[in-house]
Amino acid sequence: MSKASRQKQRLWLVIAFGFLIWGASHYQPHQQNVNKVDTASISSLYQQQKSDVLVEVKGTVSRILTDDNKGSRHQRFIITLPDKLTVLIAHNIDLAPRIDSLNVGDEVHIFGEYEWNDKGGVIHWTHHDPANKHPHGWIRHKGQLYQ
Repeated sequence: MSKASRQKQRLWLVIAFGFLIWGASHYQPHQQNVNKVDTASISSLYQQQKSDVLVEVKGTVSRILTDDNKGSRHQRFIITLPDKLTVLIAHNIDLAPRIDSLNVGDEVHIFGEYEWNDKGGVIHWTHHDPANKHPHGWIRHKGQLYQ
């Protein structure tokens, strides 16, 4: 192979690698073939006292709670949804990275499983499932994906 041919091949590899990096940096995880509801429907789930529903929501952190260290450790915080409903987020920090930079007032984008309670509900499963038996959840905060 000639020197010019090798240089051309390297150039194409660099271009392909560049596209790969660009694509990875713009990755937005979405679950296929699952029943999800949007923020507007969380209120109806709450009113109907439904649980075990996959949801994808955006909200504002309104309170940061202490970690739950009983059994699997969970980082806990409350978000306020656009319709003013508040929901507890229980993020398993034994399976996913802790969100150390989280502050009150920050916006978060979350995919997880909603469980009803009389205080607004809980979203958990905001992490990957090591057994691959449950859809992988995630939290996006300041452009960083936690799963």
